[in-house]
Amino acid sequence: MDERREATRIAYDTVAAAYAAALPDLAYEAPLDRAMIAEVVRELPEGASVLDAGCGTGRLLAHLRAERPSLHLVGVDLSEGMLEQASRVASDVELVGADLAALPFADARFDAVMAWYSVIHTPAEDLSEVFREIARVSTSGAPVLVAFQVGSGERTVRRAYGRDVNLTAYLHTPSDVASALEAADLVIQASLVRSPRATEAHSQAVVLARKRVS
Repeated sequence: MDERREATRIAYDTVAAAYAAALPDLAYEAPLDRAMIAEVVRELPEGASVLDAGCGTGRLLAHLRAERPSLHLVGVDLSEGMLEQASRVASDVELVGADLAALPFADARFDAVMAWYSVIHTPAEDLSEVFREIARVSTSGAPVLVAFQVGSGERTVRRAYGRDVNLTAYLHTPSDVASALEAADLVIQASLVRSPRATEAHSQAVVLARKRVS
């Protein structure tokens, strides 16, 4: 694991409990954000297998379980501390510790993948590596939902959720994300960019792509 990924893992281990307390569910998400999630969930058949790639403390997993109890949910995250928190709110979900660039799953395992703000610590030049892995584990035609903060450049985070950390966060443009998705054989279906709310420093984007039908 390179230094950037290791620093990310350590930072999220440090803030895991405080993060879970501050963001226990999807109430913080804007209605437009939740509508994009609902669009994916609505099309899934009963018993579909869904990967939350970068599941954090499990707040999206808990939401999906409440919305569609029949889904087979799997969460993967780099931080064991975040996974421990996730196990408390999604106790019946398979949780796996792994890097998004090296997913420990068989090809074509998942009927949908959600990367909800999980590439914000990945530089633009490494996005394709992550998306290729997501494409590999996705079935033909599977939807892939990616959320991120809009902009360019990076910043170093020294304090988060009341804890000292050393974390690098990256902004991405929708065009860069779309290009990286397309390079991974994922076809763009929709792209939402909304203005920041009072509590947000940047515009927010959600891109819905789909594994190319083979």
